[in-house]
Amino acid sequence: MGIKETGILMSCSDYHIFHKLNMTRREAMQTYLSIAEAALENGITPRCHFEDITRADFFGFVAPLAKNLMGLSDKYKIPVKIRACDTLGVGIPHVGVELPRSVPALIHGLRYYCDVPSSSIEWHGHNDFNSVVVNSTTSWLFGGSSVNSTLFGIGERTGNCPLEAMVFEYAQIKGTTKNMDLKIISDIADYFGRELNYIVPARTPFVGSEFNVTRAGIHADGMLKNKEIYNSFDTEKILGRPPIVAVNSYSGLAGIAAWINGYFKLSDIKKIDKNDQRILPIKKWMDEEYANGRTSNIGNDELKELVFKFIPNILGKEETKAI
Repeated sequence: MGIKETGILMSCSDYHIFHKLNMTRREAMQTYLSIAEAALENGITPRCHFEDITRADFFGFVAPLAKNLMGLSDKYKIPVKIRACDTLGVGIPHVGVELPRSVPALIHGLRYYCDVPSSSIEWHGHNDFNSVVVNSTTSWLFGGSSVNSTLFGIGERTGNCPLEAMVFEYAQIKGTTKNMDLKIISDIADYFGRELNYIVPARTPFVGSEFNVTRAGIHADGMLKNKEIYNSFDTEKILGRPPIVAVNSYSGLAGIAAWINGYFKLSDIKKIDKNDQRILPIKKWMDEEYANGRTSNIGNDELKELVFKFIPNILGKEETKAI
C-alpha cells in the first residue's frame, strides 16, 4: 500500500490498561511492542500514541515502553515517534509539579531517561482545564518538536489545541512568522461559517467576530487617539481585521467616531474625531433608544444606516455601493 507511517494507540494509564483493555501492564507492553515491531519489519515508521500519559505511571510503565521502542528503532534503523497525549487535559505547565501531571517533566523524562530524540516527540493536548495552549507551548520549550492542533481548537469535549493560537505562540517565541500569510486565518474562519455553517464563538482569540471589539467608552476614546493603546498588535495588517468599537450606552461620541473609522476603514485623511458635529444626531438617537429602555448594543446594520443618513458623504459613491 506504500504506507510510510502509521499511528498506533498505546494507552499508558492503569485506567486504560486495566479497565478499557482488560490487560495487565506486562500484557499491554508486549502487545504494543509486537505491533510496533511488525510495522518496523515492513519499513513503516510507528507513531506511538501514549494515551493518557498525564495519568500514567511514568517510571513504572511509560519509561520502559519508550526505552524498548527506542531499542527497536536502533535495531531497524527507522525512527519511532512518540505522541504524548494529555487525553483529559490535566497536564500542568509549571516547573516543580510531580509526574505524571507535569508537562516539563514528561518531555524532559522522554528525552533524558528514555533517549527519545526531540525530533520524535510530539504533544497532543486537550483543553478541559483551559491549559491546552500553554501546555503545548511548554512541550516545545522543553524539547518536543511537534504539537498537534486543529482549526479553531475543534475537538472532543472542550476541544484540542487551536492551530491559529500556536501560530501566534510560534511567532512570539521565534520572533518571526517566516513567509506565513496570517490573513488566511480570517479567510478560513469565514469559510467555516459560510460553507460549513460552523460559527466560531464571537470572543475566540484571533478568529471570533468580536475578538478585537472594544466596548468600554474610555477604551474607545483611547482607540480613537491611537489604536495601539488598546490593540495588542496590528490586527488589520496581520489578520485583515481592523479593530472595531462596540457602540452602547457607555460609548459616547468617542465610541461612535471610533466605530465609524473602524467599520468603514477610513484613511487617516478621512477619519473623524469625537468633536465632529455630524455625529451629534447619531448620539441623540442612541440616547433616546436607551432612555426608552434599550439594553443591547447598537448593531452594525443600525449604525451603518444612521451614518449614511446623517453623514451621506462619508464614502465615495463606489465605496458606498461596496459597503
